[in-house]
Amino acid sequence: MSVDTSSEARLRASQLQAPFHVVLLEPEIPPNTGNIARLCAATGSPLHLVGKLGFSIDEHAVRRAGLDYWHLVQVHTHTDLASAETAIGARPARTWLLSGKASRSVYEVAFSPGDVLVFGKESVGLPAALLAKRSEQVLGIPTIGAVRSLNLANSVSIVLFEALRQVGALSGAALR
Repeated sequence: MSVDTSSEARLRASQLQAPFHVVLLEPEIPPNTGNIARLCAATGSPLHLVGKLGFSIDEHAVRRAGLDYWHLVQVHTHTDLASAETAIGARPARTWLLSGKASRSVYEVAFSPGDVLVFGKESVGLPAALLAKRSEQVLGIPTIGAVRSLNLANSVSIVLFEALRQVGALSGAALR
C-alpha cells in the first residue's frame, strides 16, 4: 500500500444518509466532550448534549479550548433525554444506552443507520433507574482487564466506529 504524502488528501468514507446520533447525558469533563465533538465531526454524527453541562460551550470557551473544528460539528443541546429523543425524530432508529454495568455487548447487536447512542456522565454513568427501565436497550464494551470503566471519549469512539463498520459506512473509503 502506498502513502500519498504530497497532498492534503485524507482517507474518507461517504456520509451516511441517516447518521448515528451521539448523546452525552450531563458530560462533566470538557476535554472528553471536545474529543467526542471532533469524533462527531470526523464521522458526520450529530452531537447532542443533554442536561446540566459541567462546562460552558459558548464561543469564547470553545475558542479558548482550541476547538477549531467546533464549527464542523452539529451540536444540539436538550434539557433532558426525552427532549433529545423527540428532537432526533421518530424514524426506524433505536436508542442504545451504553453502560459499564451492561450484560450485553455492543458486538452482540446489529446497529442500524440513524441509531441513537446514549452515554452517561464520566463520574457515574447513566442513572440506574433509566438502565432498569430500559434494560433491553443497555449495551456495554467488554474488557479483559479488571478496570471499572473506560474513558468516555474512548468509549464513544469504540461504539461509534463499531456501528459504522457494521453498516458498511467505512467501506469504499478513498483519498479525498
